Amino acid sequence: DVCSSDLVPMTRRDQIHKWFVYALALVPVWLLDEFVLNRVPLFGVVPMLLPLTVVAVAVLEGSVAGAGFGMAVGLLWELAYPGGSGILVFGMTLAGMLTGSIAQYALSQSFVSCLLCSAGVLAMIDGARIVRYLFVQAETLDVLLQVAASEIAVSLCFTPFIYLLFRMVFRRVGGTKLA
Repeated sequence: DVCSSDLVPMTRRDQIHKWFVYALALVPVWLLDEFVLNRVPLFGVVPMLLPLTVVAVAVLEGSVAGAGFGMAVGLLWELAYPGGSGILVFGMTLAGMLTGSIAQYALSQSFVSCLLCSAGVLAMIDGARIVRYLFVQAETLDVLLQVAASEIAVSLCFTPFIYLLFRMVFRRVGGTKLA
C-alpha cells in the first residue's frame, strides 16, 4: 500500500527521461501511420493514429501534459504532412488539454475513457474536415459523413494497441515516483 508521504515529485532529469520514453513510443505509431497505413488504406480509408496517441497520453497524464504532448504531436503531424496551415498544432494541443481534463475530472485513467475521448477527438477532426470540404469542394454531405464514419471506426480499432503501448510507458516512467 502506497502512502501519500511515500510519493515525491519527479526531478527535472526524471521528467526529461519520461518524455523521451513517450517520444520513443510515438515513433512506431508514427511510422505505421506515415509509411504503412497511409499507403495501404483499410476498407477504403486511412486511419488517423496520431490523435489516438495524444488522447492516450492525456488520459494517463492529465490536461497539462496532454496539452504539451498534443502540441508536439501536432507539430510532427504538420511536418509529416506538408501543406497544413498550423491548425493541427493548435487542434492537438486543445485535444490533449480537453481529454486530459475530461479523464481527470469526469471519467478515469482507463481504456474506456481513452476510447470515448478518442471517438470524440476523431469526430471533431472529421467534423472540421466535413465543414471545410462542404465549402471548398462542394461534396455531398452524405458521402462525407460515410467516409468520416468509416475513418473513425477504422481508427478506433487501433485504440487498444495504442492505449496499451502508452499505458506500459506510463507504468514504467509516468506519474510520481516512490521515495
